[in-house]
Amino acid sequence: MKNKTAYILGIITLVLSMSSCGGDNGKADGYGNFEATEITISAENNGKLMQFNVKEGDLLEKGAFIGYIDTIPLSLKREQMLSSKAVVSSQSKSVLSQISVLNAKLKTANANKLRAENLIADNAGTQKQLDDINGEIDVIKQQILSVEIQNAPVVNELKSIDIQLRQIDDQILKSKIINPVNGTVLTKYAEASEITSFGKPLYKVADLSTMKLRAYVSETQLAGLKIGQEVTVKIDDADAMQSHIGTISWVASEAEFTPKIIQTKEERVALVYAIKVDVPNDGSLKIGMPAEVWMTTDNN
Repeated sequence: MKNKTAYILGIITLVLSMSSCGGDNGKADGYGNFEATEITISAENNGKLMQFNVKEGDLLEKGAFIGYIDTIPLSLKREQMLSSKAVVSSQSKSVLSQISVLNAKLKTANANKLRAENLIADNAGTQKQLDDINGEIDVIKQQILSVEIQNAPVVNELKSIDIQLRQIDDQILKSKIINPVNGTVLTKYAEASEITSFGKPLYKVADLSTMKLRAYVSETQLAGLKIGQEVTVKIDDADAMQSHIGTISWVASEAEFTPKIIQTKEERVALVYAIKVDVPNDGSLKIGMPAEVWMTTDNN
């Protein structure tokens, strides 16, 4: 019974300590670790890495050319498709020339129709003349339609070749390795001259200029938190705690159990809320580094 009472008193003391403000009892208001948005850049094509200029720790700009995958097989395939297109196009030239001749006849027939209509309006022409011209126009249109039907397979084949050419051009473009974001290279997974494949990771990059501290605070502290609020973030230094100014960018809408990395076993079973604090990085902040959050910016 005595042990049970001591345990309950311990829990009450823990809850009260988490509820109190850091400035009141000399303890931080929240604890957490730094993180960053990490992006893994993967190969978008198959082949040999002909060039791959990247090292771990490199600071890369968005749009920087990193290297390329061998495009010789794609270029040869493209040349083959162009030759096929030339052959198919030559087969359709005679058919297309027939359509051109028929379109010229149709233009002349339409001009004659307009002339006949004007003559009838002036009582200088007959309805039979107009009917004969309309009949001629219908015959020419049927001839054009017939030729177009004959030429349809050729036209469809040309369209298919054009689509394949665009696909090859897209593959050649994706053989270039272009860095998508500003950031620092965290990990390198491949080397030049290696054979890579679609989806294979090449390197991992993250923007470390502003780090995000994911920390946890108690429910009673939520009322004093708001997006955009400045807080003090402290990290361990050689002699004393090093302070940085951060800005709260996110507050969780639901409570969760404190992560295992936080404090003692008893504290890990408490319900807390996660927050994210943006902290400008002067080079001293690293991914995974532990830190403390103080809600006031005058604690140094």
